[in-house]
Amino acid sequence: MGNKVNTLGVGFLLKQSKGRNGQAPLYLRITVNGKRAEISLKTFVDINKWDFNKGLYAGYTRETQRLNTQLEQIKGHVVDCYHQLQARREIITIDTVKNLYLGIEKSDFTLVKLFEYHNTEMKDILRWGTLKNYFTTEKYIKRYLIKKHFIRDIPLSQLKYGFLTGFEKFMKESEPINPDNPCNHNTVMKHIERLKKVINLAVRNEWLEKDPFVKFKPKYIRKEIAYLDEDELARIQFKHFSISRLDYVRDLFIFSCYTGLSYSDVCALTSENIQFGIDGNKWIITYRIKTNQQVKVPILPQAEEIINKYQDNPRVEMSGKLLPIFTNQKMNSYLKEIADLCDIQKYLTFHVARHTFATTVTLKNGVPIESVSKLLGHRSIATTQIYAKVIDTKLSHDMQRLRDVLPIKDRSVR
Repeated sequence: MGNKVNTLGVGFLLKQSKGRNGQAPLYLRITVNGKRAEISLKTFVDINKWDFNKGLYAGYTRETQRLNTQLEQIKGHVVDCYHQLQARREIITIDTVKNLYLGIEKSDFTLVKLFEYHNTEMKDILRWGTLKNYFTTEKYIKRYLIKKHFIRDIPLSQLKYGFLTGFEKFMKESEPINPDNPCNHNTVMKHIERLKKVINLAVRNEWLEKDPFVKFKPKYIRKEIAYLDEDELARIQFKHFSISRLDYVRDLFIFSCYTGLSYSDVCALTSENIQFGIDGNKWIITYRIKTNQQVKVPILPQAEEIINKYQDNPRVEMSGKLLPIFTNQKMNSYLKEIADLCDIQKYLTFHVARHTFATTVTLKNGVPIESVSKLLGHRSIATTQIYAKVIDTKLSHDMQRLRDVLPIKDRSVR
């Protein structure tokens, strides 16, 4: 590694933010070259018996001395791991030191263990909706190992290109774990993409010498975007529902049609997200949960009417949210009922509302694509251009306007 000088720091900290009943969990903190890792020591310490300046147990009793000796032994173990890596002339990183301390060697790592490690590490980073998809991919991997390889786990070193192509074929022929989510081509690609991200974790941590995905590229089939046209939107918007749950769901759906917000973003809204914009009118100002991208949406009359309708609603007052909320699963189930009652043949999900905002409500009415991209919270206008491609009628109208303004040369003039 040349003449690079590595730095090591080892200490202990008590996390008061995670404390309860006057006690807090104790963590080992390792720092290598400025990067930190914190490892729970699976013990709670009386906050009053901890010296926060020294990072040790406070006091001079025999018990305190015994506990601090244990901490010094742990610190010594970390330092030994650091020196072992130096002696082996291995790359010294925060991950290699931490994993050697935890007893995780490259040769010990298997695919199932890797998934378990990933899901544990990411539980406080990924949203539950995303994390549960990794659990599902892990289930398919376990099923593939048993049914096609007759094993319960496989060392990372044995992962080859053929393992990935075999997994793809198995997925396409497999009975879905969730009958409501069949293994179509794009669903299979999503599982393979998650597998790729988990394997990349092993490559980055140097538990796997070579990435088996180097020559394997998941390819998606672009699906036609589902959205409501003007007539379908009006049929839902002005339909009278005598059942309150359908009325709630319709209003949430229509609210999204006129704001472009996704289901999770609508669920997160509170009255604090309603602010006065640069034009003096009410705007929704929030951050997209999926991307943490800021979104500013001027509130159209159709959306404001729905906000006003639920101002004094008991469900809203209890939750502190802007609108009454259902689970996404229930929401989509009720939307199927609404589609039947409104004689709409399209497969209706809450996300169709966001597509409808992008197409029927904005682009078709002449809102520039740059503005639509901002309203949707897209990081790149290329993402928004997908919607522009589906609107042939707008293209036709734009060309007709061009025909009307272009001068026509009189062919009789020589």
